[in-house]
Amino acid sequence: MERITPIDIQHKSFKKALQGYDRAEVDQFLDEVIETLEDDATARAALQAEIADLKERISHFKAMEESLQNTLVLAQRTADEVKASAHKEADLIREQARLAAEREIASYNDAIAETRRDHQRAIEATEKTKSELRSLLMTHLSLLDSAHAAPSAPSAPTSPPQKQTLFGANGEGAAPTSEPPSSDTTRITVQ
Repeated sequence: MERITPIDIQHKSFKKALQGYDRAEVDQFLDEVIETLEDDATARAALQAEIADLKERISHFKAMEESLQNTLVLAQRTADEVKASAHKEADLIREQARLAAEREIASYNDAIAETRRDHQRAIEATEKTKSELRSLLMTHLSLLDSAHAAPSAPSAPTSPPQKQTLFGANGEGAAPTSEPPSSDTTRITVQ
């Protein structure tokens, strides 16, 4: 069935009958129907325009939603990459710090070893110097003993001069004896 439009109603004509309807009343009713249909057509056109506008806006919002989803995915991917990069950089910094600490500890250990070697050399040099000093003192004591013994023939005491021990068993100076030193011996204590 074909749809009736307001123009169809306006141009519709009816056959005249002997006892028909009141022509003015029918025309007035048709005018009201035409006006109502025209209002409905106008409202329908407005609604269709609004529907078209809403469909366009929906498609725009769908495009925006898709764009936002893509942006969100990209942002998430970028955040993951930044996070991974930060972890790698942190690991690299930790590794560099560990290597620097190991190098510093090794240099401290080398410095400690060198200081110990210097200390040992100093001890050896001290022992050598003590030994040389003992030898020198023994040589001088021997020279003093021989110098005092040679020139004194008539005035020499009847008992032989007593030598005092200058050094103990451990190389330290010997404790003094209870006898006073005689005039021809010299006592030297080395510490």
